[in-house]
Amino acid sequence: MLTSVDPDVIRALGDPLRLKIVTLLARETLCTTHLVEETGAKQTNLSNHLKVLRDAGLVETEPCGRFTYYKLRPEVLAGLSERFAELAASARTAGENKRACP
Repeated sequence: MLTSVDPDVIRALGDPLRLKIVTLLARETLCTTHLVEETGAKQTNLSNHLKVLRDAGLVETEPCGRFTYYKLRPEVLAGLSERFAELAASARTAGENKRACP
């Protein structure tokens, strides 16, 4: 069931800028400079959002010289997708299950 999903993951994806970051990272591994260019966000704001994504387990870092690259952890999104698929399957049959009123 969906209740087994870490609420931090759902909260992290609920912000439009963080969702955009995740969408960008789904295409390629990027450093902060690239993400600033792509999103138009200020570096400090972007760093705060990346911290939320890291803390939720959606993103991991890869140091490269004086830069830090960020890459998506697809297994976390796949797990979330499976939970939503289970919820959708349950909802399909929910219309047939009607609890009688007392």
